[in-house]
Amino acid sequence: MISIVGTYECKVDAKGRLLMPAPLKKQLASSLQNGFVLKRSVFQPCLELYPMEEWDLMMQKINTLNRFVKKNNDFIRRFTAGVKIVEIDALGRLLVPKDLVSFASISKEVVFSSAVNIVEIWDKDLYEKSISGEDVDFADLAEDVMGNSNDDHGIS
Repeated sequence: MISIVGTYECKVDAKGRLLMPAPLKKQLASSLQNGFVLKRSVFQPCLELYPMEEWDLMMQKINTLNRFVKKNNDFIRRFTAGVKIVEIDALGRLLVPKDLVSFASISKEVVFSSAVNIVEIWDKDLYEKSISGEDVDFADLAEDVMGNSNDDHGIS
């Protein structure tokens, strides 16, 4: 599994291209030749960039769902809505299709934010709003999510 680290800002050009920040491009170097999948986020108004190997792992999980259960079929359809295969060009640019630009309300400035094994792509203003903490107490969230974890992998 890939582990991606960092938050990076960049600008969108007139054609909807994003210049991949050098530190992020370096982390994704092993994935550049296989390409990426770009999709709408399930929970946020942002995009998710999956290295192809991570997308394949996700599809293996989804492929275990019984397609004759309506809820599963509906989920698969919604999860894969608007999915695009994309590449980083020789100059390190990512072209974001217009429908995905519209979904994520991307205008001029963008944030690439690591999310463990994928990269979220946000309009900068929406990203800042999402991490501002106005609607979530992060201390409470951290306790709810991580507080019962006894598997600390040796971390004290």
